[in-house]
Amino acid sequence: MENLEKFYINGRWVTPNSTETMPVSNPATEQKIGRITLGNGTDVDRAVTAALTAFEEFSQTSKAQRLSLLLRLKSVTEARFEDLAQAMRLEMGAPISMARSDQADAAVGHLQGFIDALEKLEEQITLASGDVLVREPIGVCGLITPWNWPMNQIVLKVVPALATGSCCILKPSEHTPISAMIYAEIIDEAGYPPGVFNLVNGDGPTVGAALSRHADIQMMSFTGSTRAGIAVTQDAAPTVKRVTLELGGKSPNLVFADCDLENQITASVQECMFNSGQSCDAPTRLLVERACYDQALDIAKRAGEAIQVDAPEKEGDHIGPLFDKIQFDRVQAMISAGIDEGATLLVGGLGRPDGMEAGWYVKPTVFADVSNEMRIAQEEIFGPVLVIIPFENEQEAVAIANDTPYGLAAYLQTGNPERARRVAAKLRTGSVHINGGGINYGTPFGGYKQSGNGREGGMMGLEDYLETKTLHGLT
Repeated sequence: MENLEKFYINGRWVTPNSTETMPVSNPATEQKIGRITLGNGTDVDRAVTAALTAFEEFSQTSKAQRLSLLLRLKSVTEARFEDLAQAMRLEMGAPISMARSDQADAAVGHLQGFIDALEKLEEQITLASGDVLVREPIGVCGLITPWNWPMNQIVLKVVPALATGSCCILKPSEHTPISAMIYAEIIDEAGYPPGVFNLVNGDGPTVGAALSRHADIQMMSFTGSTRAGIAVTQDAAPTVKRVTLELGGKSPNLVFADCDLENQITASVQECMFNSGQSCDAPTRLLVERACYDQALDIAKRAGEAIQVDAPEKEGDHIGPLFDKIQFDRVQAMISAGIDEGATLLVGGLGRPDGMEAGWYVKPTVFADVSNEMRIAQEEIFGPVLVIIPFENEQEAVAIANDTPYGLAAYLQTGNPERARRVAAKLRTGSVHINGGGINYGTPFGGYKQSGNGREGGMMGLEDYLETKTLHGLT
């Protein structure tokens, strides 16, 4: 924690130019656990200068050299695995069992996915025309990551930069800086040259905008809200840099009467509540065929009531708090809106769970009889709130599912493989999870429409960090 108020620039922990600070709090207790410095434009310039200098040599490293560094990075990450898990338990309230099995595991799993992809990447190809195509690192990258999956998103952005020979400046969420600080220590111990990776803490309007507008940054990769993603894109436009975005979602979950209702609806409720509902691809709209609607409501009610809320330090499969008061207040406002709009409250509701006077804990909440025009069906709530919408037939199910500005993920429960393929082909989303199928490390992740552009993970995740050059007349 001694480095929390410093920035990692050019291979060293340095005193920031900025003197503005903000507290870091534990969302389970509302108690201050540290303090960070919020950087300014001068801090960003310093990091970009370091990255530009490092790029001259690092961009010329061989694939074998970069693979060797990635393997060393994996070894050090595994050694610091528990530190990462405990950091996310402390800074964002992730229950410790889940912080290990999912949050920290992503640091190793995605890294291995990129190692596998880099081994297969062809950096030079002779085309049928006889010309040569060369893939080269894009340059200096600005990376902005969110608080809800800190290590997952840091690794999905930092590692492809390192793997391709690019250099980067990371601005992690100012709300979850501890895991990012540990990851900077991991990169340092792995032996990356000074300036290849840099970390500057700060807020979006200051550090995020300075990165997006910087003329010497060739790529911006952002994960967060659609509103903030638009701001990054607008800030980046005058310098015509590449921008990749992973943004919001309001993912539909289509349940047909021919599926295993008990298991699939129970699992669907659990999936929505996972990470306290703070996942951009959470299946928050449960679309249920009218033929099984009443039975589905009974199952969803039992499943929702079975979700446990408890302290992050306790082992188990319970959910923890939301990450801060702002999010708590927003979720409360959306639950209130659902009640006011006339939706049927099956489970949960306003206020904290019984016995929890401190911490940003929310009751797992399930609404039934929701129409897709309601705010709770259209807006991303980002809390443990599920809405259930009935549909009459397959055509209506697809129409409701696609009736959203987002297109990150969709979920589909059916016992008919032909229907699964047919419906999946009509869903305008970047991924479709069929009967509980989960995404694997190395598989590209990203969305359609206002859920963003570009893909993260595996080979496609590497390609976003590469430029293409063609050579003509080479003999």
